[in-house]
Amino acid sequence: MTALLFGSLSLVLVLAFGGTGGAEARNPASAPVPAPPTVTAIVPSNNASGVPINNTIITAAFSEAMAPMGSGSSFTLQCAAPCINPTGTVALDAGNRIATFTLSGSALAPNTVYTATVNAARSIATGLALDSAHVWQFTTGISADTTRPRVMFTVPPTTIAGPTAAMSSTPDNAAINAIFSEDVAPATINAGSFKVSCSAPCVAPVGTVSYDVGSRTATFTPSAKLIAGAIYTVAITTAAIDLAGNALAGNQAPLPAASSYVWTFTATPSMSAANSLAKIAVLSTNPASAAAGVCPGATVNATFGPTPRASAGASAVVYSGFSMDPQTVNAANFIVTGPAPAVTSVAASSVVLDAATGRIATFTPARALTPGATYTATIKRGVKDLALPANALPEDVSWTFTAGAMTGRCLAPVALGSAQPFGSFGGSRKTSNAGLLTVVHGDIGTTAVAAAVSGFHDATAGCAYTETPFNRGVVNGKIYTAEALPALVCPGKNSAATLAIATRGRADALAAYNALAAIPAGPDPDPVAGSGNLANRVLKPGVYTAAGGSFRIQGGNLTLDAKGDANAVWIFQMANTLTVGGPGAAFPQSVILVNGAQHKNVFWQVGGDATINAAGGGTMVGTIISHGGVAFSTAGNATKLTLNGRVMSLGAAVTMANTVINVPAP
Repeated sequence: MTALLFGSLSLVLVLAFGGTGGAEARNPASAPVPAPPTVTAIVPSNNASGVPINNTIITAAFSEAMAPMGSGSSFTLQCAAPCINPTGTVALDAGNRIATFTLSGSALAPNTVYTATVNAARSIATGLALDSAHVWQFTTGISADTTRPRVMFTVPPTTIAGPTAAMSSTPDNAAINAIFSEDVAPATINAGSFKVSCSAPCVAPVGTVSYDVGSRTATFTPSAKLIAGAIYTVAITTAAIDLAGNALAGNQAPLPAASSYVWTFTATPSMSAANSLAKIAVLSTNPASAAAGVCPGATVNATFGPTPRASAGASAVVYSGFSMDPQTVNAANFIVTGPAPAVTSVAASSVVLDAATGRIATFTPARALTPGATYTATIKRGVKDLALPANALPEDVSWTFTAGAMTGRCLAPVALGSAQPFGSFGGSRKTSNAGLLTVVHGDIGTTAVAAAVSGFHDATAGCAYTETPFNRGVVNGKIYTAEALPALVCPGKNSAATLAIATRGRADALAAYNALAAIPAGPDPDPVAGSGNLANRVLKPGVYTAAGGSFRIQGGNLTLDAKGDANAVWIFQMANTLTVGGPGAAFPQSVILVNGAQHKNVFWQVGGDATINAAGGGTMVGTIISHGGVAFSTAGNATKLTLNGRVMSLGAAVTMANTVINVPAP
């Protein structure tokens, strides 16, 4: 886990005068004019595919607190005949900013397009209604979600899980964050499930608990500063569940059991008021100011951070940069207008903060931009961070950019369909594990018989697949094969259902492979032509094709730099092999993501075999789809290897030893 993953790391900033460097114009403060509320984030997302059939909670977040929404026309879910429109109840969370449509006792139909509509919703403060109904669609898959949600990152960072002697620290004026691996039910994030306590004589802090839909972030905001020097314990309990009803997989009990997630930290003194005169600024934007040829399907991003200013008698201070407050980063404060010279607002599909840092805001247009048109993006003054008291953007920040034509460089993630929830797929061959440290946070599968899966058990009691005392891997989801284990061993499964899901998963993985292979070839970034070594490279988003047929990462790590674009995509094409680690069997290597890069947007299309850190250790990133076999580590290696992504072999085997696979959220 790199330092970038934490949203409130301390930054040593030398005091100096200077601008924010990311925008072309700063507008003077003006009296705010009430604007209609907007929908800022939705789950499932627009045009999402493979949505689990037991995803019984549909969510829409608003830019401000809303008046109560009754069931009926305010929030509906519909599907085309012969599908029957679901019925359900509509409710707002405690802050009146998140509406949920909860199905009444039934699952979604498989392989079905659903249309969600939010209408007739009004602001509590102004009484203004939405400008128009917010409508979006998603498509279900054929399987249920049985993977327990997890806490991926925390602020302050988790060092050693649970109350221990090893603790992290955070300034006493910070809020506390927990970021989940998948969307959770907003109503389950509250003072009962997010608890903060401290050791006597300290008194447990009082504060508010909120949840941000877009970044999957729960926040505890104290009503007053924490006590410097006090030891605090944070617990997220099993009352937190995902949208399919799966309870939290914490760190207080081994999987497949649910448990709380607990960590501790020490509060440290924050800067005095005399030295804390830093302001929040927009440090960079994507597209950049005056950029031309921007892809019509692009999102608009702004990266926030602190800007220091001179202070008498001090040459430098330590400023703790905080995550931004998701309650203030929304469609009311992040707007896009155009095409110029018009000032019509561009409708937003969502406005969200990234989960990894909490500092990159992404505006996703509801429709593609018009080629040749010029747009203006504006971040409104008053956007705040999570410090106590909060630092606010002192003035509006605006910049312009011009859309271009859709070209081959306008990359979008490749659709995975029903293959998306699989952490490992062994094609028509086997999936095996060696060791006791393997955990797959997702499903695994093969179109072969059950005996082809070895060294695993899933979350269903008794569902063990050829485990030994030395080879036991946990699947935090389900195992799908061409046949079910006997009902007495593994109740609740049948061969027809498991084979159908495995077969569809392989077909969708093959379709994704073919789509990746069909993308026009890009350059081989290796400076030594044909050797394909990506070690010690820093690569911007794009398509990269191995000139010699193979890629390897040997002799150093590979860094993928999103440059502030949280939706940046990398595609690596190779006709033959992929090798990570070495030279030789030792020396594990890693793929490192920076500046907003996301695991879900990295793809490896491999024509032959793939070997990932044969000696164990290291962190691999992205979705690997291979025609050949894929090996993670080697039996006998005790050092844990991590894949933040998924691995799929179309016609061969996937083998792993002491490997943790974290399937990215959609």
